[in-house]
Amino acid sequence: MTEIDRLRSEAAGLHRAGQLDAAERLYQQILSLDTADISARHMLGVLRLQQARAWEALVLLTAAAAESPGDADIRTHHALALHELGRHAEALADFDRALSLAPRHPATLLYRGNLLLAMNHPAEALQNYDKLTGITPHNAEAWFRRGHALWQMDRAEDAAASYGRAASLDPNHFGAQFNRATVLMRLGRFDEAFAAYEKAGQLSPTHPYLLGSAAGAILSSCDFSRWNVFRDRLIDAVNARTAVVAPLTILSFTDDPAMHRAAAEHFVNSQVPPPSEPLWTGGHYSHDRIRIAYISSDFHQHATADLMAGLFEAHDRNRFEITALSFSRDDASPMRSRLLKAFDRFIDIRDCTDAQAAALLREAEIDIAVDLKGHTENSRPGILSHRPCPVQVQYLGYPGTIGAPWLDYILADATVLPFDQKSFYSEHVVHLPYCYQVNDSKRAIGVAPSRARMGLPGDGFVFCCFNAAWKIAPGFFEIWMRLLKAVPGSVLWLLDDNDAANRNLRAAACARGVDPTRLVFAPRISSLDHLARHACADLFLDTLPYNAHTTASDALWTGLPIVTCMGRAFPGRVAASLLKAVGLPELVAHSVEEYETLALALARDPARLAAMRARLAANRNTVPLFDTGLFCRHIEAAFETMLERSRHGEVPRNYTIPA
Repeated sequence: MTEIDRLRSEAAGLHRAGQLDAAERLYQQILSLDTADISARHMLGVLRLQQARAWEALVLLTAAAAESPGDADIRTHHALALHELGRHAEALADFDRALSLAPRHPATLLYRGNLLLAMNHPAEALQNYDKLTGITPHNAEAWFRRGHALWQMDRAEDAAASYGRAASLDPNHFGAQFNRATVLMRLGRFDEAFAAYEKAGQLSPTHPYLLGSAAGAILSSCDFSRWNVFRDRLIDAVNARTAVVAPLTILSFTDDPAMHRAAAEHFVNSQVPPPSEPLWTGGHYSHDRIRIAYISSDFHQHATADLMAGLFEAHDRNRFEITALSFSRDDASPMRSRLLKAFDRFIDIRDCTDAQAAALLREAEIDIAVDLKGHTENSRPGILSHRPCPVQVQYLGYPGTIGAPWLDYILADATVLPFDQKSFYSEHVVHLPYCYQVNDSKRAIGVAPSRARMGLPGDGFVFCCFNAAWKIAPGFFEIWMRLLKAVPGSVLWLLDDNDAANRNLRAAACARGVDPTRLVFAPRISSLDHLARHACADLFLDTLPYNAHTTASDALWTGLPIVTCMGRAFPGRVAASLLKAVGLPELVAHSVEEYETLALALARDPARLAAMRARLAANRNTVPLFDTGLFCRHIEAAFETMLERSRHGEVPRNYTIPA
């Protein structure tokens, strides 16, 4: 063995072991002995890639590829350097050249698939991964990346299976365990998801995203045995900045608005890369109409669309031009068709990066961008981080602060977000009169079914809560169980959210001395029929720290009274705002004791409850809550004030729109 061969062998071993500095010294030593050694220059280029020094890698690999044009390994790593530098088209062409040299080259197929994923072409990426798993069926990384492609294609079941295969091949693959758990969350298999997060935690217990993700599984499955423990751990982790927790998860565990802001700011700083420079740098457009863009992934049959469709239609087209920037799936529903007609322009950005979507807003000279997602599922806060518009607003989708400097305003009302809570918000607060939540006065209600058809007793009292399972906190469930005990023959009618939650709620009822059959679960059905079945209930029981929002409007629109408890922060004050706007403020409790007392009193006093129903029915067509046209005039006034201030060079401020 020559000296160079010995050095090359030793360097390769160090390189494989991750001892990059030691390996580099040996590669440099080889080159000092033979400056023409292509292998050493090639591997030094690979090492530079691992050190995130892609430009230096490209210089080394370009020279090596020129001297050895038939080497598929060198060509593959040259393409990888181009990918790292964002030169995607050149990288793809280079990967194709490498495959022409070695069509079954595993690394080329893997990296080419990764590039196609980065270019948002998951179906093409999947072809590479499928070919790779056929060649190397025991390659855990290939199955892992294949899971990414399937996930991007909304093939969640297949993605979970692919991640599971990766985890079985490499039990120490944290990403495979973690991603499988995340996909299981999307599939509503929350018990399995929590178990997968636990396995991931054994591999990397301090991973910043693990705690919040596992806590989400606890919420969604109503696992009350772990609820308090995870709440305390989350609070400690957010205070210490040791975990990145989805802000929506924190809202469900605590009503401390300071905690909400801390979690949101840490999440944004971790998730959204700061753009190099803003797209809008001043100046204003001279349009005949104010251009407003609503940004959402919920432009299909969805709770947000149920509330907002009438507003989109009601906007004064003489003064406003309305655009949808949609990253929604097309569910071919009547709501989707209605929304397509409601906007002046409907732009699908599902295949756009955040930067490309922001550029579309800038090119369209949008005056006001309205983010309807906030920190809810499938949100894309990175779009507005590029500051494409003079005025950027958060509304409706998320009841808390985004915790980012690029949103100027949040639309609220005096009940959900008093001005004295401004310190907990990165946005300035605009109060709409009556209630911040829009409602669609055109919503149809189907024919009321019989109680028997709904699986309810014919003459027993029906307490009801159609909130998602993740909103049910153990303290309020305790109250509900005491109410069932105090009202003989009563039942609790809940949404059939997922199997794990149903099992855990029934077990929790049994543990509290309540027959679990007194919990009746309502399956998900069409909006028309869901509204109709509210007629079978007697009283809606709200949740805290996260109230009913759209579900509260559903109940009030159908004439079903709600008892709520007003919390300290926006998520726990929405039902109070709705009840005030519908003319029933006496149904708002200000402590959990008052909440329980009020609910029990109404359940025992049919005449009083009937009077509440009568008032609700009488008010429905006269109160501001369900007057879409009136709400539209108020929100348009808010938009005009925002834009006027911006055009005069004035900074955002808190203000109130008069009734």
